[in-house]
Amino acid sequence: MEAPAEIRVVRCGGSRITFRKAVFTLDSKFLLCPSGDAIKVFSSSTEECVHVLQGHANLVTGIVLNPSNHLQVYSCSLDGTVKLWDFTDGILIKTYVVGPSIFSIHVSKKHDGVVFLVVPMASNKSQEVYQLVALHLPRSPGQEVEAKEMSAVICDISPLPRAISFGREGEYIASAKGVQLSVYFFRKQKEYRFSLKATDKKGAKNSFTCVSCHPEDDCIATGHADGKIRLWRNFNQKKEYTYSTEQWHHSAVAALTFSPQGTKLLSGGTESVLVQWHYGAVTKKDFLPRLGSAIEHISVSPDGALYCTSHRDNKVIVIQSSLKVSAIIQGLVTGDDVQTELLIDPRTKALVLNGKPGHLQFYSLHRDKQLYNLDIVQQEYIHESGLRQYGVVQAAFDSDGTWLATVEERAEEDGGVDVSLKLWAFSEAAHSFQLNTTIYMPHEGHICSMCFRDGGETTTLVTTGRDGHFKAWVLAEDTDTQGISSHWSCEFVGDYHLLTPSACCFSADGSLLAVSFREVVTVWRPGTWELLATFSQPPGDIRDLCFGRLGCSKFLLGTTTEGVLCCWNLLTCSVEWSTALDVILLQSDPLSDNMAAFSAAAGSTDLFVFKPSEPRPLYSQKAVSSGVVRRAVFAPRQEALQSCEESAQWLNRSRLYFLSDNMDLMTFSIKSEEDRILASSKQLVVDDSVALTPFCLLLGKHRQAQRNEQDPLCEQVAARTQLPQRSTAVRELLHTPAHVLPPASHLCTMFVNSLLISKPGVRGAQESEEEDMESEKEEEMGESEEEMESRDAAGRPAIQNEAADGTASLSKSQERELRQIRKADFSWVSAALDC
Repeated sequence: MEAPAEIRVVRCGGSRITFRKAVFTLDSKFLLCPSGDAIKVFSSSTEECVHVLQGHANLVTGIVLNPSNHLQVYSCSLDGTVKLWDFTDGILIKTYVVGPSIFSIHVSKKHDGVVFLVVPMASNKSQEVYQLVALHLPRSPGQEVEAKEMSAVICDISPLPRAISFGREGEYIASAKGVQLSVYFFRKQKEYRFSLKATDKKGAKNSFTCVSCHPEDDCIATGHADGKIRLWRNFNQKKEYTYSTEQWHHSAVAALTFSPQGTKLLSGGTESVLVQWHYGAVTKKDFLPRLGSAIEHISVSPDGALYCTSHRDNKVIVIQSSLKVSAIIQGLVTGDDVQTELLIDPRTKALVLNGKPGHLQFYSLHRDKQLYNLDIVQQEYIHESGLRQYGVVQAAFDSDGTWLATVEERAEEDGGVDVSLKLWAFSEAAHSFQLNTTIYMPHEGHICSMCFRDGGETTTLVTTGRDGHFKAWVLAEDTDTQGISSHWSCEFVGDYHLLTPSACCFSADGSLLAVSFREVVTVWRPGTWELLATFSQPPGDIRDLCFGRLGCSKFLLGTTTEGVLCCWNLLTCSVEWSTALDVILLQSDPLSDNMAAFSAAAGSTDLFVFKPSEPRPLYSQKAVSSGVVRRAVFAPRQEALQSCEESAQWLNRSRLYFLSDNMDLMTFSIKSEEDRILASSKQLVVDDSVALTPFCLLLGKHRQAQRNEQDPLCEQVAARTQLPQRSTAVRELLHTPAHVLPPASHLCTMFVNSLLISKPGVRGAQESEEEDMESEKEEEMGESEEEMESRDAAGRPAIQNEAADGTASLSKSQERELRQIRKADFSWVSAALDC
């Protein structure tokens, strides 16, 4: 059955935030980072993601602030559009449809209404040749308009944004590619090109890597592949140009930028060191070392107070101008270094995989934020190619997240491998994993697979190795002078006819262990380690094994290298069904009896979701990803969905994530789920007349209902003069330093008086209240006499007035209650609203 239209494959959190240079807002409060097909707005102080600007249909390749409005930002994408956003509210203002793919975007204050784009040249379709064009943005009232008015500025340039820079606030623009530097002057409409030799006499590489123009002086700084930095001057003439050379970096300069004032020049590269050069005295340098990974981009805030470095490990660091780290925004680390499977931490429900070299990263899928890194190797990593260093290749959790097993390897010069198995115990006090046992060379060679036993009396770990054995490791306790301590030791070593084991898997209840030896599957009983049964499925070696769960726990599934998916019935010890399907990855859902099989077909990967009890798939989709999907995992949802579609019920309790061939984290989304989230975000509607304070939001509806009832008492309260929204005394009390404030006894009177409400005619009101009090006393002394006198004095005219007004007169008791209500002080209501 084919996939219905409501299930889509989408790029989820974890996309690279360092693909392009980050951009500071004008007030330096926010940092904008392209992330996949979206733009993330981070707080530069709290590191939290404030907004996600979504709307592009392909990879975002550049962002720049709107020179005419500092609250707006332009973005470009490979989808051929330029979008204008209001990043403070996360609103898309306008979309300009350009057409060809856009690789970078640049703006200048002197060119109002024009953006500069790097697009492919139409005349060179056979090879990748790019040009810089000036796009005139049409002033159309529509939200989506076509922008076709383009004029070429520089041809045959690099598509990378770091190779293009404006100088003197837009008087000229510099571009570098290969060993050639191009400078275009807008007023003269002339282009000058300066070339260097590919290598100098010492064999250094002179090719350009990045360029940055001084904001005020006629000076262009260029970075080169050999680590040199050249400062170019007199480039407004073809033959009289000069340049000076400085060098600190031992490898290519990856990023180069001037500060807004032009007093500092910042550079970075693979050394993970930010170098600050003093302009005019380049021999004076400041350094910020040990930033953790190679620097790819450098940004500076408009006021020059903050720097931002983007690193190869998907990390953004906010740095003060005094070279002190202010904030670190860490994204999901992916790439060729990911060798472990995708795991879910049973405690935090975080995604666990390789992070920094020698580390495991714990990444929250719900918050799209890295929780922490766990140092496995516990050695300093040296960023130099060719060195043999330890790396984490495998990891596994037990069912409750108490134990973590890791395998680290290092290749030796003689072709061998150095292997260490480490067992980590979770510490409640430290809220992290701590090393418990290290086993050096648990197998004579690589470890093929490992898994924990769930549901057993003792915690057991099984590993399989290239030495032809599988080993069972158990947790044992020792008693010494320091008390009772626990450690791991080998309990059993098994083999089968001198064959090499590959995959291993425990059943859901931990009563059975399946280990594959080439094309044979063996089933063992843990504890006694008795061989119970064997299954053979030629042709091809067993690639993966997986037990069924819940209602399908009696089934065992296996995939072979020859493209066969087989299901065995453990009760009858026979094949239940088999099919010809080249399954490269098999995953089971821990919360249901569903399984997901990824199959390679014609340069892409197909997905089949099924239950082991029947071979008919519940869901299938062709080409979920281009290339081969090697890693996937089911992650539990925080709240179960109530899907009515039969084909989407497998996503109700869990969500399937996988890494694409480009190492992008992808998942499956249901359209009905997206519609509900969008509808819930629009349910909160706040009246404009209500002050935007938490207390007013809480009591706003109740307050409006009281107004609608037209109660006389409420009308009197509403007619009173409202307390100002911000009290001066409270503001001074909160913002004045504590050591300057007077004693609290002096502040109390000022604070209470600031909460009082100023009322017109206060003195007259007080006099009337005193008269009312005297009259009440007189009424209490002689109520009967006063009633007689009032009746005689009023007499017939009172009756005539009642008939004329059409209203009944109030009795004395009602009048007393009304006076008491008038004298009641309701100022606490306004004071509470102000707080």
